[in-house]
Amino acid sequence: MIDLHYWTTPNGHKVTIFLEEAGLPYRVIPVNISSGEQFKPEFLAIAPNNRIPALVDTAPADGDAPVSIFESGAILQYLAEKTGRFLPTGIRGRTEVMQWLFWQMGGLGPMAGQNHHFVQYAPEQLPYAINRYVNETNRLYGVLNKRLADREFVAGDYSIADMASYPWVVLYKRQQQNLDDFPHLKRWFETIRTRPAVERAYALAEKINTTPVVSEESRTLLFGQTASLTAGENTQIEEKVK
Repeated sequence: MIDLHYWTTPNGHKVTIFLEEAGLPYRVIPVNISSGEQFKPEFLAIAPNNRIPALVDTAPADGDAPVSIFESGAILQYLAEKTGRFLPTGIRGRTEVMQWLFWQMGGLGPMAGQNHHFVQYAPEQLPYAINRYVNETNRLYGVLNKRLADREFVAGDYSIADMASYPWVVLYKRQQQNLDDFPHLKRWFETIRTRPAVERAYALAEKINTTPVVSEESRTLLFGQTASLTAGENTQIEEKVK
């Protein structure tokens, strides 16, 4: 059984898409990051970066003790290797998929995430920051659009590279992007959007997070973390979310 510690963010959606596509049995353990549940000791034990998603495989391939994984890209790779699906075994095909997975993890996700922050959540509008991340998101959309000009999916057949990138493009309107400016990306987006497994993954999200609103309190929990957060402050957060 797969235990998925999850919340309804693009990185969370990546994993539910894979699990639905592969038909793996899994149990969702919601981690409401807006109320600070990512600071609970039981979650930090498997996700020391206090970010979702995290996964525990209680029946790993080696038959040994459960395996826990954090970081969405690592989770996708692990699941692909576990099932033998959505990641080629040949060196060339595997390299194609992995480089685009890393492209998403190092580029599209972080840049679109900063775009969301400065456009949607920052307490004051900072034109330089907004322009910086909106423009960089636009550039990355252009990279993906060019990549998709002569192929159906990002790295050959449908793969974890597509599953990783798609949820970040779902929020294109928030990112101040127009898919009509990227016809190949738009075609790819519509192809993935209508896959039954993707529809099931997003339907699950709507059941889990029925009030996706960031309050002032949750804003502090989501955006106010530093390395200097003391054990006492952690304890106060844990007490609040019990």
